[in-house]
Amino acid sequence: MSKAVIVTGASGGIGRALCDVFADAGYGVVAVDIRHPDPLDSAATYIELDLNRYCCDPPYRNTANTHLRDAVGGRGVAALINNAAVQIVKPMEMLTTEDWISTLNVNLLAPFLLTQALLKELEAAAGAVINISSIHATQSKPEFAAYATSKAALNGLTRNLAVELGGRVRINAICPAAVTTPMLLEGFAGREVALDRLAQMHPAGRIGEPREVAALAFFLVSDAAGFITGAEIALDGGIRARLYDPV
Repeated sequence: MSKAVIVTGASGGIGRALCDVFADAGYGVVAVDIRHPDPLDSAATYIELDLNRYCCDPPYRNTANTHLRDAVGGRGVAALINNAAVQIVKPMEMLTTEDWISTLNVNLLAPFLLTQALLKELEAAAGAVINISSIHATQSKPEFAAYATSKAALNGLTRNLAVELGGRVRINAICPAAVTTPMLLEGFAGREVALDRLAQMHPAGRIGEPREVAALAFFLVSDAAGFITGAEIALDGGIRARLYDPV
């Protein structure tokens, strides 16, 4: 029986690519999101889950954990991929307490609680946790205070758990820059010149693709990456290395 891979945020661009790549490789995919991914591989199992509520409501969390274990069905969890995220872009004067709570719940606390809940299943399969972080963990821009803070903390959590869990479960973070998700493309609708300028700011000369994130996650889950843990791997087309100096 194939090992299971749990993907949160499965209905987004990166989430769907993650589900496709692991399903194509024969893993049993458990797709987790607040809305149904469409389309979804017929062999995948969908679990509806509100991660913000998961963090705040213990009875809801216990029920969700039971559903996750039932979906895994004793196969062992080869990978937990914490991909779901909340990105609220606002001037700092406009950020509310509720904005901060939902961002930190979904982007930081949920990955910890899911790892904690599924630790035995991950250990049984010699599994790995992949946290989908962001370039905003180390380089950011105005109006990203809550999101950038949550991703910086997620990188810190990745390093800490890698040290604490040692050889029991490997934990790594992927830090993408701009990726051509439907959300990003919708944000640039009617602004093709700006989108092209963003692409050219990356030394690679383009924006990343969701399947490239998924391919890196697939490698990090594989035995070939057995000595990689506690890493924060940039997938950014070189933009993090670039000095932007208008002079």
